[in-house]
Amino acid sequence: MQFQLGEQERKDAKRPHEIFLINLITNHILLFVALLGLARSNPEVMLLTPVISMFFLGYLLWRANHSRGRDHWFAQSHWMICARRSKIFIAMLLLMALLVTLLLFMVNFDAAALKPGHYALGGVAILPTMITVLVLVIMESDAMHQASEGRVAAWAATSVGVPAGITPLS
Repeated sequence: MQFQLGEQERKDAKRPHEIFLINLITNHILLFVALLGLARSNPEVMLLTPVISMFFLGYLLWRANHSRGRDHWFAQSHWMICARRSKIFIAMLLLMALLVTLLLFMVNFDAAALKPGHYALGGVAILPTMITVLVLVIMESDAMHQASEGRVAAWAATSVGVPAGITPLS
C-alpha cells in the first residue's frame, strides 16, 4: 500500500531498517570476517558477533514495542515489520548456537580436537544463518526503499490501524 506522506514520516519509517542493516552488514559480515583471523588462536572472540547482534536486536524489539503512541502510524508499521524480521533472525541465531554447542559437545568443548568432519558439520550449522543474513539484507534494503516511497505492507498498516480518512494512493 502506498500513501502520500511528508518527508519526516518517511525518514522516521526508514530508521528501523537502517539499524537492522547496520547490524547485518557491519556486525554479521564485516566484523565476523575480521574476527575469523583471530578465531584459530582465540575461538571465544567469535562470540562477539552474536553478543553485539543481541543488543541491536533487543533494541529493535524494544523500540518496536514502544512505537505505539510515540510515532506516526507509518513509522509504527515499519517498526513492526523490522521487529518481525528481528524475531526470525533471533530464531536463526539460537538454532545456530544450539548446533555449534552440540558440535563442541561432541569433542568435550575442546576446539583443538575439531577435525575436518567437525568443520563440515559446523559449516552446515552456520550456512542457514549466513543465507538468512543475505536474504535479510536484501529485504531490509527493499523495505527502506519502500519507506522512502511511502509504501508499507498491508498487514503492517492494518495491525497499527491507519487513521480514519487516510486512503492509499491508486
